[in-house]
Amino acid sequence: MASVAAFNNVLRQPGRLRFLAGCLYYAGCFGARAGVLPAPPMTGYGGFRWEPGKWEHMPVWVQALLWGTAAGAALVLGAALSWRWKLPPKLVSSIMSFGAGVLISALAFELVDEAVQGGGLWPTAMGFLAGSVVYVGANMLLARAGAKHRKRSGSQQPSESEDPGSGTAIAVGALLDGVPESVVLGVGMLAGGAVSPAMMAAVFISNVPEGLSGTAGMKRAGRSAGYVFGLWGGIALLSGVASLIGYTALENAPGELVAFITAVAAGGILAMLADTMIPEAFEEHHNLTGLTASVGFLTAFTVHHLGG
Repeated sequence: MASVAAFNNVLRQPGRLRFLAGCLYYAGCFGARAGVLPAPPMTGYGGFRWEPGKWEHMPVWVQALLWGTAAGAALVLGAALSWRWKLPPKLVSSIMSFGAGVLISALAFELVDEAVQGGGLWPTAMGFLAGSVVYVGANMLLARAGAKHRKRSGSQQPSESEDPGSGTAIAVGALLDGVPESVVLGVGMLAGGAVSPAMMAAVFISNVPEGLSGTAGMKRAGRSAGYVFGLWGGIALLSGVASLIGYTALENAPGELVAFITAVAAGGILAMLADTMIPEAFEEHHNLTGLTASVGFLTAFTVHHLGG
């Protein structure tokens, strides 16, 4: 098949392009497993072949690890696109506002609502508030250290010479943004042993513009390719670990505790959206931000509804 030959040709390329191809293929496999994407029609990276039946025998904790890593790989995808091409700021902000709408929908229907059903209103409410407070507090500390504009695509990000230590702060801030999303992927697998297609799609779609915008800003600030791809690649791996912890640590936990932890993550995600993603989207998109976010919300809700 032509698609197989084209993909194998990409795999023969050196460096980041080959790594990106592998990430894309595995993300496609995981998307097919969730029912979000069609099954890949080719042999994959390193000789892996898509065989749906084999997934049924894979331990759930391994699946949680892989799902989290696949969601984090979207950051690397966004970074690679932004590093290779100078994308129009309006396009980046449009994707970011769409991703914000997707995440808001996932918060409402995949996290908070299910947390209330599983553990009650009060554990959910307390967890949601706690997650928001913790995120905002941590974000304020990181902002003072130079990570305030870590998702901005313009010239707002400081260079290391302008603000010593800002590189570390940006890395910690990016990790802070990504961990709650990954944890809920693992927690969501506790009930049925399978990832939620809507939540997986929401996290993946929202991570792409994060990688796009953050990388554009880092590149403008003079950060090296090693720093940028090391940062996003490391967060992708840690996202897998966070998803694994979300599943294994709460596997036998009572419903109230699961609801509390789920709501903590949800509160942190909403605070992240309000503090970082939506302001960046509005920076360039202005009057169309609300409309694009609404389309993202409706898209995620449709996936949730069709997924049952």
